[in-house]
Amino acid sequence: MTDFTFAPPEPLHTEAGLAFALERPQDGPLADDLIDRAFGPGRYAKAAERLREGNRLRADLSVCAWDGPALVGAARQWPVRIGATRAVFLGPFAVEAAWRSRGLGAALIVRACALAQAAGERLTLLVGDMAYFGVLGFEPVPPGQVVLPGPADPARILWRPHAPGALVGVAGPVRSAPED
Repeated sequence: MTDFTFAPPEPLHTEAGLAFALERPQDGPLADDLIDRAFGPGRYAKAAERLREGNRLRADLSVCAWDGPALVGAARQWPVRIGATRAVFLGPFAVEAAWRSRGLGAALIVRACALAQAAGERLTLLVGDMAYFGVLGFEPVPPGQVVLPGPADPARILWRPHAPGALVGVAGPVRSAPED
């Protein structure tokens, strides 16, 4: 059974001055630079990128982490449809090298999912490693139930329901939904 509460697996250990905030328009270039440094140009070839092309950022669900004036982490979310079901697609998320392995990535994901849940979103979908995201409430999508717009390892397609029964009947191709 899925736990519908959000809490990091361990407390976030940070230095003084770390703050979390919704992504603002002026934060976009900084977040883009951080994501580019973390993933490199290869990210544009991934199926997940097809869900962001021509889509609109859900800034109301996207979180930035700041160490004073420096952006040190970002988690972005996008509107999608899985078949007829409205959902949010989480990713990319990135953390500055100096902040990795300190719980910041998990804290960003937890906050992003909490925002989606509070906004009434039914579920969050992502492509990632179960070993990392499983402790954050994500579970594997049954093979073939969700079809991304390009090749993706089925074992890496994960979702997190935001309410009991949220996954019932959810199936089909995933497409960007900028109109939602």
